[in-house]
Amino acid sequence: MTLATPHTNDIGPAIDRIVDAAESQLIALRRDIHAHPETGFDTHRTAALIADELRGLGLSVQTGVGRTGVVAEIRGGTPGPCLILRADMDALPIAEQTGLPFASTIPGKMHACGHDLHSASLLGAARALAQLAPNLSGTVRLVFQPAEETQDSGAVAMIADGAADGVDMAVAFHNQPELPLGQLRLNRGASTASSDEFAVTIRGRSGHAARPHEATDPIVTAAHVITQLQTVVSRRMDPADPLVLTIGQIAGGFTQNIIPDTCSFAGTVRCRSAAARDMAEETLRRICTDGASAMGLTAEVEYVRGAPALINDDAMVSRAEASMTAHFGTPPSVEISRDFGAEDFSYFSERLPALQLHIGSAQPGRRDRLHNSDYQPDEAVIGISAKALARLAFDLLARDAG
Repeated sequence: MTLATPHTNDIGPAIDRIVDAAESQLIALRRDIHAHPETGFDTHRTAALIADELRGLGLSVQTGVGRTGVVAEIRGGTPGPCLILRADMDALPIAEQTGLPFASTIPGKMHACGHDLHSASLLGAARALAQLAPNLSGTVRLVFQPAEETQDSGAVAMIADGAADGVDMAVAFHNQPELPLGQLRLNRGASTASSDEFAVTIRGRSGHAARPHEATDPIVTAAHVITQLQTVVSRRMDPADPLVLTIGQIAGGFTQNIIPDTCSFAGTVRCRSAAARDMAEETLRRICTDGASAMGLTAEVEYVRGAPALINDDAMVSRAEASMTAHFGTPPSVEISRDFGAEDFSYFSERLPALQLHIGSAQPGRRDRLHNSDYQPDEAVIGISAKALARLAFDLLARDAG
């Protein structure tokens, strides 16, 4: 396959110079955000810092979008489409164990997923795009989002406040500490899975543990139902369209010699397609209610749908592959995702052609994992990501502008 030569071959060196000149400042910004992690929608300090940086670039800034999100636009020298570049801002409720000099100063909170890196990277891309705006065809909308890590989604809140209005396409990115520094990865089709939660209460009749025939045992019934739920994966789903169903909680009884009235359990379902998601919910409800009924008990099922699967636009994947190959000299790996994690950028991908780019952030000799208390990515990923985002923005807008 011959990869098309991007419009921005001539702009690439300028992007590199701008980002390289700002790298120490971007790292300092990242360390400031890292030392002051904020979770969920409580990202007031982070949002204020980002807004100040954007105003320093001469941009008009909207704050309070989706409660605590930040939005700014960079308008190009010629008319064209509008592209979102999105970064998340929120931290996790994890006690940091890195021992770094800029470690979290907030007990029980840590940037263990790299959203501090993402915010600094998008600020770096913003510097390049703002300085080179006369060469840009169209508009780049910068979206800094709170509450990616929570069921109460920041993406939903920002979309409700108009963050995606009038937009033609959207790009997000994520650092990947299991990949070598700077390695680029794209996924065709689903990039992440949907994320649903369920809670089930089995109701029976309590009694003495020595006389089980006088009770209807919800613990035995719950154990039977939990085992049967794994047939959703092994016998109901197409192996080519897999899902994950995991029970993460179970609770029943309060002493060893009493059969309790109830036993409850809860878990998560992850899917990559709408068909699998619908099938999983329907089958889970039926197994729980019918399984309990067959043993003379009842089941109450609460099923809450969270973020949908993040589906990458196929044309955008091909264009990003060509862009990254031309600019970095090495093609990104393009593969089918094996990741059943969730990402609420998927709410943007439901509305718009969208793409998530993965960028390796491993330090030499380390292979960290996200959401880990000792997570230590290589800060050089900030400059790499900033360059990739700026270049991709130029290429996507130039091609859509004709």
